[in-house]
Amino acid sequence: MNPVRRRRLLWVIALVVAAGIATTLVAMALQRNIAYLYTPSEVIRGEAGGHARFRLGGMVAADSFKRAPGSLDATFRVTDGDAQMPVKYTGILPDLFREKQAVVATGRMEGGVFVAETILAKHDENYMPKEVADKMGMAHKKHDVAAPGGTSATQEAK
Repeated sequence: MNPVRRRRLLWVIALVVAAGIATTLVAMALQRNIAYLYTPSEVIRGEAGGHARFRLGGMVAADSFKRAPGSLDATFRVTDGDAQMPVKYTGILPDLFREKQAVVATGRMEGGVFVAETILAKHDENYMPKEVADKMGMAHKKHDVAAPGGTSATQEAK
């Protein structure tokens, strides 16, 4: 192999190795920032697995919100119709946060309680995050319950 070809081959190999390292670093950074969405029943069934950080979506259960006077510590339960998951959050809640409304909390499990880092509440009467809406819709069909603003699964079949 002549010296020019050898030099070109080494440059090509170096470029392929550099591209591989860059791709690996980008993939690792993206994977670390991904937060999967689960409902309370999926978390209880163990589908959240070993994800250290994930999103919990559902509705804030009625009569579950509690906050000590003068404190930013809040506790409430998130439900998907099948199960309820206790949630603990320290901080200022969104203005539209209230019971019986859709919520998505990002955080991690600690001893059977979901400790939220951020809370997102729905922003108008018709909005619900698509992932939450899809999973809540499956729960409504499973329990033959009328979906908010809609009909029950049996009524849809008729």
